[in-house]
Amino acid sequence: MLRSWRVKLKLLLATVTLAILLSWLYLFVGSLEYGRFLLLPPCLGEQPSRDVEREALASRVRRVEEENQQLRLRLGQVQAEGSDASPQWGVSTEDRDHRGGERSNRTACPKQRTVHKCELLHVAIVCAGHNASRDVVTLVKSILFHRKNPLHFHFITDSVAHQILQTLFQSWMVPSVHVSFYNADDLKAGTCPLFCPPEVSWIPNKHYSGIYGLMKLTLTKALPSNLSKVIVLDTDITFATDIAELWAVFGKFSDKQVIGLVENQSDWYLGNLWKNHKPWPALGRGFNTGVILLLLDRLRRLGWEQMWRLTAERELMSMLSTSLADQDIFNAVIKQDPSLVYRLPCFWNVQLSDHTRSEQCYTEVSDLKVIHWNSPKKLRVKNKHVEFFRNLYLTFLEYDGNLLRRELFGCASLPSPPSNQLQQALEELDEDDPCYDFRRQHLTQHRVHLFFLQYEFLALPDPTDVTLVAQLSMDRLQMLEAICKHWAGPISLALYMSDAEAQQFLRYAQASEVLSARRNVAYHIVYKEGQFYPINLLRNVALANTQTPYVFLTDIDFLPMYGLYDYLRNSIQQLELPQRKAALIVPAFETLHYRLTFPKSKAELLSMLDMGSLYTFRYHVWPKGHAPTDYAKWRTATVPYRVAWQPDFEPYVVVRRDCPKYDQRFVGFGWNKVSHIMELDAQEYELLVLPNAFMIHMPHAPSFDISKFRLSAGYRGCLQTLREEFHQDLSRRYGAAALKYLTAERSL
Repeated sequence: MLRSWRVKLKLLLATVTLAILLSWLYLFVGSLEYGRFLLLPPCLGEQPSRDVEREALASRVRRVEEENQQLRLRLGQVQAEGSDASPQWGVSTEDRDHRGGERSNRTACPKQRTVHKCELLHVAIVCAGHNASRDVVTLVKSILFHRKNPLHFHFITDSVAHQILQTLFQSWMVPSVHVSFYNADDLKAGTCPLFCPPEVSWIPNKHYSGIYGLMKLTLTKALPSNLSKVIVLDTDITFATDIAELWAVFGKFSDKQVIGLVENQSDWYLGNLWKNHKPWPALGRGFNTGVILLLLDRLRRLGWEQMWRLTAERELMSMLSTSLADQDIFNAVIKQDPSLVYRLPCFWNVQLSDHTRSEQCYTEVSDLKVIHWNSPKKLRVKNKHVEFFRNLYLTFLEYDGNLLRRELFGCASLPSPPSNQLQQALEELDEDDPCYDFRRQHLTQHRVHLFFLQYEFLALPDPTDVTLVAQLSMDRLQMLEAICKHWAGPISLALYMSDAEAQQFLRYAQASEVLSARRNVAYHIVYKEGQFYPINLLRNVALANTQTPYVFLTDIDFLPMYGLYDYLRNSIQQLELPQRKAALIVPAFETLHYRLTFPKSKAELLSMLDMGSLYTFRYHVWPKGHAPTDYAKWRTATVPYRVAWQPDFEPYVVVRRDCPKYDQRFVGFGWNKVSHIMELDAQEYELLVLPNAFMIHMPHAPSFDISKFRLSAGYRGCLQTLREEFHQDLSRRYGAAALKYLTAERSL
């Protein structure tokens, strides 16, 4: 017993000594900025302010000193009790456990709620217009790159963003990603059976985000009533970590906290930016609403909708309008009741606007969680480390989105029906088939981003209006300006590009005076995937997104004659095309000269044709393609004339928008237009040649696909196989009438 008592006494003395040393160490560290982190590992979601740090540090020192006094008292009692006395700590087991629990909480990270890898995370984003739809893709890429959880995106959109994003996500087909859309127009003014007050349209807003900058106030009403919590993000956010880490912060909220926000990192709400600067009321520096954690169920129970409305009405009586949209109203509500807010560490919203304190949010690259480009200058903002942030943003901007179609292993997810059908079709392919690559390309699901640039053309109630439809890749960009100069009407283009090339095109278009001045040109990006150029898929994308009754189906290498747009509209009216099924043929010519004085009339063109500076299109390499146009008759024609279909005929035509789609089995070079004209004839379209219309093909280097066609017997063999299969399908659809095409083919 004596030996045991001495051992315990030595342990007690050692404990007292250690406690005293820790006391002095805490006091010493207290004089250092953020000294706590020298003793403790950083905790997820913690980065307290200096005042909070010092207060917590002082509290810890007081508690350690109290424990030291108790230890000294117990030491004296043990020494007085003698050798046969067992040490009594004077604290019950329950008290020891409780006090030990306090020490544990003081000297280690709070218990962090982990997010199960298969837990569904909900993200809400307000997105309106063409530009915001482009920005949100970069945000989504950064989230998908880091994520390990299933995601459900909730988009509050206008009609433009809805069409763009719905098509994008349907074609992207990312596993374990769900998408829902909510009509922002309903949230502007409110929707009731009879009359109801407007939701946010009554609030004057000076911010560049317009009325859509107020939409986040309505999320408790806009989102499903069974959705309990959501992360809300601006479109100009870039993630540098797994969003599940931010989702885990919900577990830190107290019973009263309902909103998680990062402190505003500019001096805006301090009211000292300029003379007579009067911001909305805010708690201290206020909070930035680029990243928000919302506990929706608690907010609904608190009557959030009435709460923010009353606050906004009261403040607008003196402020007259908001300057920072929803952020002003969120801050005014929090000013009234600070207990509502959970202060997120500032690395969850590093705000890169001019003159902010964002540099205090990070010391290492690993500290960065979320970057917020909240300045109107965006990437041109002033910041000491802006080059690093810009490169991080550009990484996701140009990142190949196809690489983000990865499965989340270990999480059961129900694939969508289109995904099931595609997977089944791929599994049925025979990899030993010599034409496997062609069939695989046909089944490839390409991502599609419609209306990549601003598009403001409004279809007029004109039954004769016509849109030029074409497709191109990066090596044909130089044709765009020339076509826009020749064609004043609406244009629909499908561009086959990688993510990086799409950004190059964006910069090219924005820098071009000709292209930037046009708002009736629709650019639809079809992202690259596979080894063949999906020419008919591109044509179908451009065709499907036209808004006029008629379409002019052409190729990007052709320049239409000046005034062709007006001529076609007049021809449609004169020929009474709305009452008949017809395809108007625009005769095609070509030049071998890169510099051409473009003919201003049919007479000038005929003169150039006679002089040998122009030729009928492909007369020297593929005469069958356009010979049925009957150029000899066209020279003297003054009225439209009808021609008959012949094998391999592939003219450029004007047809109704609801014409047959192009057959997408034909990829690369060969038979892509021939098959379409054949189907028009099968549907009994009249083929009418316009006597005073023409287009001229401009020279260019051969495409990669035509080179493969010329050099590979296997390529040509597969094209023949696809042709035979097309004939069989045509016979099934049109019966005996389609037999003439097969007979005509065999007679050649």
